[in-house]
Amino acid sequence: MSYSKDQPYNDLPLLLPDASNWEKLSIYKKLAEARAALAELKGRLPIIPNPLMLINTLVLQEAKDSSTIENIFTTNDKLYKAFSSNASNTDQATKEVLRYREALWNSFNQLHSPADFSIQLAINIFQLITEKKEEVRTSQVYIGNREQVVYTPPDPGTVLLEKLNNWFDVALNNKEIDPLLKMAILHYQFEAIHPFSDGNGRAGRILNVLLLCLEKLLDLPVLYLSKYILDNKNDYYRLLSEVTETNIWENWILYILDAVKETSILTLQKVNAIFDNYNAVIEKVKAEARDIYSHELIDVIFSQPYCKISILQDQKIASRNTASKYLRKLEEIGVLTSETVGRETLYKNVSLYAILSNS
Repeated sequence: MSYSKDQPYNDLPLLLPDASNWEKLSIYKKLAEARAALAELKGRLPIIPNPLMLINTLVLQEAKDSSTIENIFTTNDKLYKAFSSNASNTDQATKEVLRYREALWNSFNQLHSPADFSIQLAINIFQLITEKKEEVRTSQVYIGNREQVVYTPPDPGTVLLEKLNNWFDVALNNKEIDPLLKMAILHYQFEAIHPFSDGNGRAGRILNVLLLCLEKLLDLPVLYLSKYILDNKNDYYRLLSEVTETNIWENWILYILDAVKETSILTLQKVNAIFDNYNAVIEKVKAEARDIYSHELIDVIFSQPYCKISILQDQKIASRNTASKYLRKLEEIGVLTSETVGRETLYKNVSLYAILSNS
């Protein structure tokens, strides 16, 4: 096998790596910890009565951090406002993050059977994230810049398609390998294949969580995995390069298992905090504004950080005038605060926003 940074890595080995690279005590110990943390998260998710409370909150956070890894920056406030409003002046970076959320949620909803986990699904993800109509890349790309090439992925065409087909074959088969180990191996390989002209990191991270859902380790794609990668970004790229250059997998797999463990714990903390706050707001509204209370109303204001009159109308909770009354009352008792964005009034769920913004 030959490897040179400035030459297409056409000798990128097909998966799987030799078992001696991952059948190690250190890995199995870390695997047990990661699986336990992930199982606890999965078991806790059903406490949330409306899945949109997590999809429109934690998935937006994942979208933001996954995009930040690729130097696409927005703020929590811009993101949440853009998600809820019809403002036409949303900046490009925020739009890209919103497309990531759409790509993750749409692809999750398409995942009805193993056969749906396919090259076409990956293409759909890429096209949604980037708004490009092309499919698997047909020209060579380079990682780095003209002055310093860091990595050159396999040539487009036959070589690339062979490796991409092998990727999905391993993902859907090789049941003897624990899914978390498989995810770690596949994540490296997807980045190394680099099948698209853009958006490979983001598409690969979406495929990570979809694989966990496919393997029934999660029921919703809410694992906040990009937070760990963003906080340990230098190690992420260093260990990717280490596998490429030395074919030593142990440190990379340990890194991904650490990411699963730590982000499972973080996501669980967020889920518990959202649930506790949801119940506290129910009690507050019952005590201070019982005449407007309904479970449906509380569910809506927890389904995303910002709410507006039309959301209550769309959910058939109230007419426009009544919805306005409800939201103003919730503002009066301190549950919401209002802000004008363009021609709309948005109402921020103060405590939910604080939970999501607290890293």
